[in-house]
Amino acid sequence: VWGTDPDTWMASPYAPMGVARPVEGGYILNGRWSFSSGTDHCDWIMIGAMVGDESGKPLMPPKHLHVLLPRSDYDIDQDSWNVVGLRGTGSKDLIVKDAFLPTYRTIDAGKVYDGTAWKEAGRTETLYKFPFSCIFPLGITSSLIGIAEGALACNMAAQRERVTVSGVPIKEDPYVLFAIGEAAAEIAASRAAILETVDRFWDMTEKGQEVSFELRAVGRRTQTAAAWRAVRAVDEIFARSGGGALQLNTPMQRFWRDAHAGLAHAIHVPGSIFHASTLSQLGGEPQGIHRSMI
Repeated sequence: VWGTDPDTWMASPYAPMGVARPVEGGYILNGRWSFSSGTDHCDWIMIGAMVGDESGKPLMPPKHLHVLLPRSDYDIDQDSWNVVGLRGTGSKDLIVKDAFLPTYRTIDAGKVYDGTAWKEAGRTETLYKFPFSCIFPLGITSSLIGIAEGALACNMAAQRERVTVSGVPIKEDPYVLFAIGEAAAEIAASRAAILETVDRFWDMTEKGQEVSFELRAVGRRTQTAAAWRAVRAVDEIFARSGGGALQLNTPMQRFWRDAHAGLAHAIHVPGSIFHASTLSQLGGEPQGIHRSMI
């Protein structure tokens, strides 16, 4: 990957949207993957695939791989990212047709998720030992909190000289000031919650301590709640920014659209996460979907 260029970029996604059919020396890969953010700027991709039988039908029980492909082995659907928010991510679809995939460019995704991959690879650095189910969601949510911080900064800059239709300066309106102050506190709380979680888990991993399922579930609950809290704050900021915020030539509407688009990421769905975290704290053992990505 980095043999010819140490600055090579890679895109994803990890979701197993394609099928890898075993052949001598590797697999034949086919499929279509959505949400490959930044893919136009990348020379390689790491994507998910299900191992299939000779006919290309996924095996049962399923076996999930993470696989590496060079730019020559896939096409990008340039018309597949026509969206209302996060337009700048360019999260387009990838198409793979009968690409040969050598075994050495595959890894068992189950071992990535359960934390055994780093042992087999002989890597002992904290970054590699850090649970994937923690680092991936926290990375997604941190960008959403950054969007919320951008919305707040945009609002504060606009409010300094803004005057209401009645001629009263906004900074003399106690209700607007309260609403913006509350939103700012919510965004700061979201940021603090994310940083506390990642710092605590990092310290545990560095000391060789296991981040248990219960702790990971609570961490995912904190991360998911932080995302929803930040977007609610953006809604409040947008509502207090006046009609001018609707103009497409102003950044506020983009912050609002991007925040809601970011919240739509699967990593921010609260139901199964809140269920699993509470059940595990009560001594239960979440199963199936309630263990997914925790």
